[in-house]
Amino acid sequence: MTNASPSRTFLHCLVFISGLAALSWETLWQIKSTLALGVSAWGTALTLAVTMGGMSAGSLLMGQALKNRAVVRPARIYAGLEWLIGLSGLLMPCAYKAVEALDTWAYAAIPGNGTMIHIMGIAAAIGIPAICMGATLPVLGLMARQLKSSIAVLYGLNTLGAAAGVLLAAFVLIPAFGVTHTARVIATVNIAVGIAAWRFGAGEKISDAPVSIRYEPYLVPSLAALTVFVTGYATFVLEVSWFRSLTAAFRSTTDAFAVMLASVLIALGLGARLATILKMDKALLGTLLSWAGILIFLATPMIERFDLVSRSDILSPAFLVLKWFFMMLYVIGAPMVLIGIALPSILNSQDSARKWGGLYALNAFSAIVGSLSAGWILLPAIGFARSAWLAGILIAGAGLINAKPSKRLVLGGFAIAALLVAVVFESGVGRTRAQGGFHRQDGKSGKVLDSYEGPDVTVSAVEYSNGERVIIVDGFVATQQSLPGETFSSEHYMAWMGHLPMLLHPDPKSALVICFGTGQTANAVRKENPRSLDIIDVNPRIFKLAHHFASNENVLDDSRVSKIVMDGRAYLRRTDKTYDVITLEPMPPNFSGVNALYSKEFYEFTAQRLGPDGVIAQWVPFHIVAPRYSASIAKTFQSVFPNSILWIDPPSKTGILLGSKNKKRDLAKSWPGFARGIRRDLSENEVKAAILLDPEKLGDYAGYGEVVTDDNQLLSYGDAVYQWHRFAHLEEENFDLLERVILETQPRPR
Repeated sequence: MTNASPSRTFLHCLVFISGLAALSWETLWQIKSTLALGVSAWGTALTLAVTMGGMSAGSLLMGQALKNRAVVRPARIYAGLEWLIGLSGLLMPCAYKAVEALDTWAYAAIPGNGTMIHIMGIAAAIGIPAICMGATLPVLGLMARQLKSSIAVLYGLNTLGAAAGVLLAAFVLIPAFGVTHTARVIATVNIAVGIAAWRFGAGEKISDAPVSIRYEPYLVPSLAALTVFVTGYATFVLEVSWFRSLTAAFRSTTDAFAVMLASVLIALGLGARLATILKMDKALLGTLLSWAGILIFLATPMIERFDLVSRSDILSPAFLVLKWFFMMLYVIGAPMVLIGIALPSILNSQDSARKWGGLYALNAFSAIVGSLSAGWILLPAIGFARSAWLAGILIAGAGLINAKPSKRLVLGGFAIAALLVAVVFESGVGRTRAQGGFHRQDGKSGKVLDSYEGPDVTVSAVEYSNGERVIIVDGFVATQQSLPGETFSSEHYMAWMGHLPMLLHPDPKSALVICFGTGQTANAVRKENPRSLDIIDVNPRIFKLAHHFASNENVLDDSRVSKIVMDGRAYLRRTDKTYDVITLEPMPPNFSGVNALYSKEFYEFTAQRLGPDGVIAQWVPFHIVAPRYSASIAKTFQSVFPNSILWIDPPSKTGILLGSKNKKRDLAKSWPGFARGIRRDLSENEVKAAILLDPEKLGDYAGYGEVVTDDNQLLSYGDAVYQWHRFAHLEEENFDLLERVILETQPRPR
């Protein structure tokens, strides 16, 4: 045994590092899938389904392949799997370029029927590494047996490694190296793990290692399978439903998602470790799962109210992230730890690779069913809180089935009481309040006019006591409408996002508005009388909320208007239609996935869709982006549209970048649209006076930033995300930099 201890420790390290690499890959896959297919719930679900489906298939196939094998070298099989994962990662950029090209072709060739093409493309890109990841589980079982270790210990270490991988990718690797170099780093890790595993297995005495040790499983096969399926299903229902609420509390940023996912994985990893410490049997597992269900009921009302306590403007960004992390662990830690005991302990009681592989495959399959049903069925139908209750009922039910008959009545009574507590203390999200929308100076949450929880976001239309109406998307007040007859300074720019590019074009016949909001920008474009106006938004519910906002003057009912439900970037890549004007005001650039609408690659797609005199307008939110990143947006914009200016809305001080494909047009002087004689609230002289930076000065300003790309993810990872939490000071800092640029470029008096 003394000789085995160092080898066991070595194996534990390898398994931890392998888990770290696996979740880093999943983070990269999600980024690349978003770029290839567009930001959508469908793309996210497809990536998850292919990942978990591949892992399920890999585990099942490897379990069958190892069935009844008298002599195997598990460490060398493990090495080969790690090498395949690493090599597949090195090919990831080429694979996703092919997926993007396939998506573009499918949209043109078979519009509306490209589902199978998408599935095939993503499966080809990540199928092999996902299968290899799943195949490692039964192999690890044999390795654990050789060293008289436990498959539950290895499973737990792999899960804890996955938590570390999520945090490492989000907070270190991607901000430091970008997507491509991060992929190379992680591929190197996989290859190094493979080399170490190969050397580790070189001297093993396989023939002396028992391959069939008789165990006495504490669950019959059917009950084991049911428990594994229910816990896997419920875990992902909870992840989807709780994360939806937590997104409203923590904001929809990459750091927030990484913290949430890492918290769940840490809890599950600790549960796996606990499974090896406790002397597990059917009755104990039943009791623990029953208490997991009880704690789910009690945790959900607290999670509903996280948005009321999670924000603090005085905290440093790093301290705020740590606060979120410990809030998560404090509330969800206990139920997730108890759920996390089930699968590892059941695996531990099995006696063959085939059984390990089959049970893990079932768990991975249940994860797919859980995530898809939660996103597409449960959230839209009953909301996140009731979805969490359903998960709690399933977990508690699985526990009661396994518990001792003498304890079922007591545990069932506690479960019913906890469910009643959850029902009584439900906060009314979606009916009486919208999460995050309380963040106003008067502290009032407002009246919910309409709300929708879908597979991608939660969106609500809310009216405050003073008559102001807003749209809240995952806790963020995305857009607003003032009282009838009034215009808040903060919303004034919305109409001018539409007017400005139309005024700069000599004869704008066709226009595209990306991101609808309350419809004020689209209505302003419509008032400039184009022949056709396409309005695109990734969220179909946004269009259904339009009737709550009179300021859009029923723009969607105009016969010239076509509404399109799709990611704006994906649409520009897929279509061959050209426009005279394109205007866009997406979600904040530091929100997860939104970097894709501020990158150089996106602007290049946009330039391809603009006519010879085409004009583009881009929102620059100085109040939520630090100066370096505002300058980076300008630098990226000007790298594709050299003839561009920065316009500042006089009332709101919101920035709007305007660019023209016509490099000879003088944007500071030439505003032919004013000849059309349409009524507006700013005169031509006032509009020209609001131009802060001409092309030359804009270039000087851009020198303070760097080009945003799909690869560096500059606005979605790292310091750009942390700076968001200092939003009380960002607008002032941005205008200090702009003033410095203006002073530096003014001619000195002689």
